[in-house]
Amino acid sequence: MLIAPYRVGVDIGGTFTDLVMVDSIGAVRAFKAPSVPSDPTEGVLSAIRLAAAALSIDVETFLSNTELFVHGSTIATNTLLEKKGAKVGLLVTDGFRDSLEIRRSMREFVWDHRKPFPEVLVPRYLRLPVVERLEQDGTVRIPFDPESVAAAARVFEEEGVEAIAICFLHSYANPVHERAARAELLKLLPDVWVTASSEIAPTIGEYERTSTTVVNAYVARRVVPYLESLSHRLSSLGLKRKLLMIQSNGGAISIDEIGHAPASLVLSGPAAGVGSLKFFGQDTGSERLMSIEIGGTSCDVTLMEHGTVSMTDQIVVDGYHLNIPSVDIHTVGAGGGTIASVDGAGLLKAGPEGAGSTPGPAAYGRGGTRPTVTDAQLVLGRLKPGPYAGGVIALSLEKAIEAIETHVAKPLGLSVNDAAAGIIQLVEQNILHAVEQASLEKGYNPRAFTLVACGGAGPLHGPSTARLLGCSSLYIPRLAGVFCAFGMCNSDLRHDYVRSWLKNLDHAENSGPKVLEAAFLELQGEASEVLVREGFTGDKAVLKRGYDLRYFGQQWTIPVECSATDAVTIRTAFEQVYQRLFGYVQPAGAIEIVNLRLAAIGKLDALQVATGTAVVADPVAISRRPVWINKELGFVETPVYDGTVLAPRQQLTGPAIIEEATTTLILGAGDKLTMTEAGNYHVDILQGEAA
Repeated sequence: MLIAPYRVGVDIGGTFTDLVMVDSIGAVRAFKAPSVPSDPTEGVLSAIRLAAAALSIDVETFLSNTELFVHGSTIATNTLLEKKGAKVGLLVTDGFRDSLEIRRSMREFVWDHRKPFPEVLVPRYLRLPVVERLEQDGTVRIPFDPESVAAAARVFEEEGVEAIAICFLHSYANPVHERAARAELLKLLPDVWVTASSEIAPTIGEYERTSTTVVNAYVARRVVPYLESLSHRLSSLGLKRKLLMIQSNGGAISIDEIGHAPASLVLSGPAAGVGSLKFFGQDTGSERLMSIEIGGTSCDVTLMEHGTVSMTDQIVVDGYHLNIPSVDIHTVGAGGGTIASVDGAGLLKAGPEGAGSTPGPAAYGRGGTRPTVTDAQLVLGRLKPGPYAGGVIALSLEKAIEAIETHVAKPLGLSVNDAAAGIIQLVEQNILHAVEQASLEKGYNPRAFTLVACGGAGPLHGPSTARLLGCSSLYIPRLAGVFCAFGMCNSDLRHDYVRSWLKNLDHAENSGPKVLEAAFLELQGEASEVLVREGFTGDKAVLKRGYDLRYFGQQWTIPVECSATDAVTIRTAFEQVYQRLFGYVQPAGAIEIVNLRLAAIGKLDALQVATGTAVVADPVAISRRPVWINKELGFVETPVYDGTVLAPRQQLTGPAIIEEATTTLILGAGDKLTMTEAGNYHVDILQGEAA
C-alpha cells in the first residue's frame, strides 16, 4: 500500500498515456492507458483511474492526496502537425509583409530541390503592414501609427481571424511599438488571442522570431483551452495544487504562467527525460549519459554530461522554425509503431509513418493490418503473445505474422522470420544514425558515454545499438517504459529569459564586467519575481547565466553557460565549446555577444525512491522460448526472467529475455547483466558479430 502524499507524472505519448506515482516513502508504481488523440484528457483520466483502482481508493481521494501533479503533452506538437490550429493574422512592419514566406531563402538539405517548403501558416492577405519602424538599437525611425492597426483589425474581423501575431522589425531592442499595437488590438478585438514577438521570442533573427510568434498564436487556441479544461477537471476531482506542465526546456511551469507562451510545450514530454537522466545519473556510475527513448512513435536521443544537458533555441517542428529554449533532442521516426513496407523499387522501408495507438500495430487487434516493429519483435520471440501493459492490450502472434507475410515477406520473397529480422535491423540502423547525429556531429565520441535505453521499446534495441556504436556499457532503468513520466516527478520548475546584446566582447564600454553585471541583474529582478510568486526563495531559487556567442562575420551563435562577466573567462568558455564542435579556434578572433541568457530554476525537494534488498543467489528463469538473437545465431532457445523479482547485485549472462511491467529487455549472447544497488539494469556489452 502506498502512503500519501503522492507525486504524479503523466506523459501523453502517441500510443500510451503513462502515469507514474511516487509515494512519501519512495515506493513507485507505473500505469499505462491507451492515448485518445481526439480527446487527450480522456487518456489522462483513464490513467488516473487505473492508479486509484490499484490503491483501492476513488479518484477524488487519490487526487486530494497528490501534492505534485506534473503533465507532459504532445497537444501543441500535434496541433502543428495536423494543421488544426487557429486562423491567424499577422501584423508586420510596413515593407516586410513577406518575410515569413521568404524564410531564410535556403533549404535544410541544400541538394534537395524538390521537397516543398511547409505551408505558410498565415496567407498573404492576412499578413498586414503597420506604419512604424525602429532602428536596430531600438530608437524610433518612423513613429507608430495606430490607424494602420485599426485598418488591419477591420480586415481580421471580417475574415474571422481567431488569433493575431505581432512581429515588428527590431522589437527585440525596444518593444514599445509592439506593446502599443497589442493594446490597440485588445481594445478593438477583445475576443481574439494576441501574442507579440517581444514577449515570446525577443531575439535577433527576423524570420525565426516571426515564425515562433505565429506558431504560438496558431496553437494557443487549442492548447490553452485544453490545459484550462484539464486543470479544472482535476481540481473538481480533488487536486488541490496547481497543475504543472513540462516545457521544451526540460523544466516545469505552472499552468498560470504558461498561458502566454503555449509554443514552449512543443517538446513537452520528451524533454521530461532530463529529470530521469538526472535521477539515474548517480546509479549508472557514469558522468556521461546518452539516452535513446523509444516509444510507440519515435526515438528521442539526448546527451547529458556532468549533470547538464545541451540546450538549443533553434528547433524545427515539421519545417516550422521555433526560437525557444529547448533541450537539444534529436528525433527520428523509429518506434514500436513504425510501419514497415516495400517501395516500388522493391526496397524495404521502415517509417516514418507510424500506426499510433489507433489502430496500432497489427498485433493489437484493433483494425491495423500493416506490419510494425512491434509485430516483428513478436514474430521473433522477443515479445510474447497475450496481455501487455497490465492487460490494456493483448498481442496476437497470428495477426503479426499475417501482416508481415502480406506486406513484406511475399513482396521480397523472404520467409516471415527473415522479413521480421530485416525490419528490426533496418530500424536499428536508423536509431544508430540518430545517435551519431546527436553525438559525433556535436563533437562527442559516443564510445565515451553510457548508453541509456529507455521508453517501452528502447530496451529491445539497446544492446544492438550499443554494439553498433562501440559502447561498452548499457544502462536500463527498471522504469524504462515510463521514463518521461518518471522524469516529471523529478523535474524542477524553470523559466528562461533572453536579452539581445549584439556587442563586441572586448569593448569594455559596451560589454565590460560592470555593464554585463547590470544587464544580468535586471534580468534577475524579473526572474526572481516569478520564482517568488511560485513559492521559491533562498536556496530553492537558482539563477544560471549564459551567453550566445559567435566570431564576427559568422551567422550562427553558440550557447555557452558561464556565470562570469569578464572577457577572458567568457572567451575561454566559448573556445572550449567551439574547439569541441569544430576542432579549431581563432586565438585572436573578435567575439560578439549576441544574447544574454538567464535560467531561473525553482528547486523541488530531491526525489527519493525506495530500493530493494541485495540478493546473491542466481536468478531463476520462469520459462524458455525460441528468440531470434542476431543474423549469425538466428533463433536460440532463450531463458526468460521476471524482472519484477530481480534484486540488487544479481547477475546473469545473455542470451536472455527479461520481462518488466512496462517493457521487455533482451540480452545478446555474452552480454553480462548486473542489477544495480538501486534495482536497475547495468549491462556490459560483448562486442563482436557473434554477440
